[in-house]
Amino acid sequence: MDSVVSLNDVRKSYFMGGEELQVLKGINLEINRGEFLSIMGPSGSGKSTLMNLIGLLDRPGSGELVINGQRISELNDAELSRIRGKEIGFIFQTFNLVSRLTALKNVELPMIFQEKDAAYRAGVAKKYLEEVGLTDRILHKPNELSGGQRQRVAIARALVNDPSILLADEPTGNLDVKTGDEILDLFKKLNDAGRTIVMVTHNPEVAAISHRIIRIKDGQIVGEETK
Repeated sequence: MDSVVSLNDVRKSYFMGGEELQVLKGINLEINRGEFLSIMGPSGSGKSTLMNLIGLLDRPGSGELVINGQRISELNDAELSRIRGKEIGFIFQTFNLVSRLTALKNVELPMIFQEKDAAYRAGVAKKYLEEVGLTDRILHKPNELSGGQRQRVAIARALVNDPSILLADEPTGNLDVKTGDEILDLFKKLNDAGRTIVMVTHNPEVAAISHRIIRIKDGQIVGEETK
């Protein structure tokens, strides 16, 4: 199998009040290209820390993390930022859209950081807004959109740099059941088209659409289910 993410004995600790808090305690995980993986676990289990490591928002304390053949320990902060912008697309529970910008301009933002020119940005942003079904909403601002439409904008934004991995953190958490199901259908279509998706969720019904579910507790993987 073609591995896009590899974690080998990854550990992570934080220091709080002079005390060391071990959050991840030896994670071994392979995520294959084109896979749809869900990460489940109770609050405080370490799943958000694991997500932050896969998303290159943080570095392991020890162990080895490899993203698309790149050993993260060998990268400086500037290289890490460049790889994160190129390889990872983030989708959040709270959408994280800029309220003063239109859907089009929100979707363009990652390409600005990648120094793409204005005409290119507009063309690509329109393409992905069309892909998520928002052709008629491209000039609307977030407060003019429903929750489901805002999440579609966020998904389009995550796609524009053609990332190796889509990371979705509770992507249906702020949506009603019907709208959440529509977003999950969109994820399935993206995955069917070859996108690698890693999703954190508390909801077993949401996790059920993925190929594989790993369960994490007290900083360790304690279970795995594969369809």
